[in-house]
Amino acid sequence: MAIRISDLAVGAELPARTFDIERASMIRYAGASGDFNPIHWSQEQATSVGLPNVIAHGMLTMATVGRVVTDWLGDPGAVLEYGVRFTRPVVVAHGAVTTLTVTGKVRSLDEQAGTAVIDLSASVDDQTVLSQARMTVRLAR
Repeated sequence: MAIRISDLAVGAELPARTFDIERASMIRYAGASGDFNPIHWSQEQATSVGLPNVIAHGMLTMATVGRVVTDWLGDPGAVLEYGVRFTRPVVVAHGAVTTLTVTGKVRSLDEQAGTAVIDLSASVDDQTVLSQARMTVRLAR
């Protein structure tokens, strides 16, 4: 069932979601993206450059956050624009699972264009990991 612009209002909240990120997810992402930077798999390398531990790929974090909207819409092809600022790395210790919490809210609607702008919030342990996370999507009319 498609989300229709007429069913939404500014301020409407999308269903909040949590996503578990673990080293296995990062290995799969590294293989898919070709990004084998050792800060994403070697604790020794990560800490040698001042990181607290291995960190998730920024694009993995961004993509995971975007799923809140694409899953809600049921159509990843409806995304017209998506941008974020990375504010804090997502640290994933060996053998641990890091939980990413994501919420979304309708910022604006353009009925004539059939689009909505969604503000997203992403955090780990109540610490914001992305800022200015915003997605523009095409909606059904």
